[in-house]
Amino acid sequence: MAKIRVVDFLIQELSKLGITHFFGLPGDYCFKIINAIDNNPETAWVGCTNELNAGYAADGYARLNGYGALVTTYNVGELSAINAIGGSMAENVPVIHIVGAPATQYIKNNTLIHHNFDTPDYFASYNAYSCFTQSAAILNEQNAKSEIERLLYIFQKYKKPVYISIPADICDMEIENLPEIKNVQSDKQKLKRAVEHAIKLIQKAQSPIVIGDSLIVRYDSEEEFLSFIEKSGLPATTLLMGKGLLSENNPGFIGTYLAGYENPNVNYQVNNSDCPVCIGTIFSDFNTLNFDIDVNPSKSINIQGTYTIIQDKLYDNVLMKDMLRELSENISRRNIDLIKDKVKPLQSDITEERKLDFKYITSRLQEFIKPYDCIFSDTGVFSCTVPALTLPEGAVWYAQLLWASIGWATPAVFGAQIADPQKRMILLTGEGAHQLTFQALSSMLHYEIKPVIIVLNNFGYTIERVLSKTPNAGFNDIPLWDYTKIASDFGGNIWTAQAKTNKELDEVLKQAELAHQDKLCYIEIFTDEMELPELTQKLYNR
Repeated sequence: MAKIRVVDFLIQELSKLGITHFFGLPGDYCFKIINAIDNNPETAWVGCTNELNAGYAADGYARLNGYGALVTTYNVGELSAINAIGGSMAENVPVIHIVGAPATQYIKNNTLIHHNFDTPDYFASYNAYSCFTQSAAILNEQNAKSEIERLLYIFQKYKKPVYISIPADICDMEIENLPEIKNVQSDKQKLKRAVEHAIKLIQKAQSPIVIGDSLIVRYDSEEEFLSFIEKSGLPATTLLMGKGLLSENNPGFIGTYLAGYENPNVNYQVNNSDCPVCIGTIFSDFNTLNFDIDVNPSKSINIQGTYTIIQDKLYDNVLMKDMLRELSENISRRNIDLIKDKVKPLQSDITEERKLDFKYITSRLQEFIKPYDCIFSDTGVFSCTVPALTLPEGAVWYAQLLWASIGWATPAVFGAQIADPQKRMILLTGEGAHQLTFQALSSMLHYEIKPVIIVLNNFGYTIERVLSKTPNAGFNDIPLWDYTKIASDFGGNIWTAQAKTNKELDEVLKQAELAHQDKLCYIEIFTDEMELPELTQKLYNR
């Protein structure tokens, strides 16, 4: 039987999942892992400016690629990334965190070496990561192969982060080069019963409706979801995190669920349905706009990644992909009248030059976004801007609406662009969030990727000014940067511009259409500190 080093076996199996790029930072305990990545012809190392940025980049990469990977050194490196992994855990983004650890002799002898406490604790970070991942392991001579196989099975089944710590000497240990990773599959009998139960309930219902969300993408079930919508004839909506999942032109799409703030017909149909079919839904406060949604579990069908619940009855070990496929193949089409909310066309005509406001910003973004664009927005006012847009065919919005950690979007765009260099990436971020992870811009320039970045400068944490109800409080102020100058000072292939009026924004975006072909486009726009999108005003009664 052919032998292979532990570290090479791990990298080999991850490359089979489509992970071709590994994000991280070097450190003496993880050199062997990085060298293994460099020596594998199927994989490449992507160096980042800090571990938090690397974790966010791996998250963005996984959202487009399906899986992502982060590599850090022991303790000081891995703990810098834990917030990023926490966000991936919260939002079902499968990122494997590979940690280079001290050799087993130090662990066994409890030796005091660098990156440890003055009273050594070699399991402190492992214990922390056990709370922030679906599963965690420290490899040793006895468990190396079996733990890799166990973690990769969990990784594929639950689409959530896993953690693997590899002592330096274990990297070089040889094992059999024969993976024994079980295939993830549904329980056939439970699947059959779940499908029969669901079809019976749908056919009996007077006003069934489909509610789709982001976990459909995580569980690679987009095709099955679209087929189900087509075959069933049911009206369909999506929550905010699922915006872009269904084309706005899809015959079954009635509009995005925006509670009662917009799309009143959608709100009525969802909250008055006698059979809501919830698929990959996350019913969080931001995603439902403060829990306006009313879904009765005793009437609903809840299809999640690895299980289905129908009228409070659990069918575990039923995969979303299989459930949707079987429903599509067996359901009879319903002829239900679709009541669609007519989207008001957003106009950006310039009648006179004036200071930028969100009405104009939103309408101009509507024109700027093209089919198949990927739009990333950071937590803040831009997350209340994109919901008002009618996305063109194939365009998708990515936002961290559950974990909602500011600073995520800038490095996430970097990782996403690495995953798909051909797509146009658009980053919408406020300057407060941008300051947290600004260094990722230098990584973009270093790797010659070319997103369009729009930074909103409104002189502080505007969304916090609203939420705290103390708009003038000093803690909502931030240092004032000259963002375009700093961006230019990084060097590299970059085009920068500023806009303070509607006329300037119009001209800048026209220029960006051309400049984007061969340059990273970095645009700073300015509004008053309390200028808000319409949805934010409605949510917080301002």
